[in-house]
Amino acid sequence: MKTIFYLKTCNTCMRILKEINAPSTFVLQDIKAQPITVSQLELLHELAGSYEALFSKRAKLYKERDLKNKTLTEDNYKALLLEHYTFLKRPVIVNNNAIFIGNSTKTVQLAKATLHE
Repeated sequence: MKTIFYLKTCNTCMRILKEINAPSTFVLQDIKAQPITVSQLELLHELAGSYEALFSKRAKLYKERDLKNKTLTEDNYKALLLEHYTFLKRPVIVNNNAIFIGNSTKTVQLAKATLHE
């Protein structure tokens, strides 16, 4: 799988997409227009090692629902990720068996290096 899960309305995602200049072999999936599927999420989980690693604790809904004061299990994270696109840490870049999650400078640079090998 060569896919980038992003949000078209997110300025950070759009900046990163422009910066990494992903080859045309990559599928760009706007997670608001085309929500992530159960099978896609399970593959991401397999690559990332946990649903929590894919989960954004900066999401507005995370704060609104006071989830920081709740003990969330992997099943809870999975359900929340499938429930609303905002819970996915973005962007998620999948290059075959390599996964890059989030927008830290280090993560983006590592992803960029592997995309053009």
